[in-house]
Amino acid sequence: MAKLYHHPLDPLSRFVRLVLAEYGIEPELIEERTFERRREFLVLNPAGQTPVLVEQSGAIIPGAGVIAEYIDETRGLALGDHRLLPENPAARVEVRRLLEWFNVKFYGEVSNWLVTEKVYKRFMRPDQGGGGPEMDLVRAARANIRYHLRYIGHLVGRRNWLAGDTLSYADLAAAAHLSSVDFLGDVPWSEDEMAKHWYARVKSRPGFRALLADRVAGITPGPVYADLDF
Repeated sequence: MAKLYHHPLDPLSRFVRLVLAEYGIEPELIEERTFERRREFLVLNPAGQTPVLVEQSGAIIPGAGVIAEYIDETRGLALGDHRLLPENPAARVEVRRLLEWFNVKFYGEVSNWLVTEKVYKRFMRPDQGGGGPEMDLVRAARANIRYHLRYIGHLVGRRNWLAGDTLSYADLAAAAHLSSVDFLGDVPWSEDEMAKHWYARVKSRPGFRALLADRVAGITPGPVYADLDF
């Protein structure tokens, strides 16, 4: 069985979990608190970041983007027309562009700030940077998410899914980041009905069930987090 080193609310880990679920892969999940800098984990990924996939063969694949490319290269053909990274070069460019948008831009402007300030810092010692959240960062992330929602709404107003006619890595990445923020109750769904409707479609997929069952000690999920009809 493959192993996935992850954190339940790390949006990049959640993206990979959704990808694996779409391919019917059920890895052993190993929770990793990267701020602890465990030597055994750093051997797997010197960057010290989740997610890291370890295949049954022993192959080590670190990082969300690398894992997504690896899964497409090793399992992509099995999905045929439903491949999550399409065969057409132009379509692949658009999926990769949106992957960059959510896994880098959205992560850097919204999800990483909120998860770090409201979750990780609860479990970190003072010498690791733990303590109360910096509310300026939380407020900035809450402001930034609004234009990201409008952009999602803009995309799905012109397409069936974010990158085109079929579900792709772009949808899974966007939904993964939003799910982490929604767990914390910080997604203003009333801002854009198109984005909300799109997220409900992704959230209703079978592969999303495990994410909706996630819980973190001492934190109550947002009021609509597990609600499919929100």
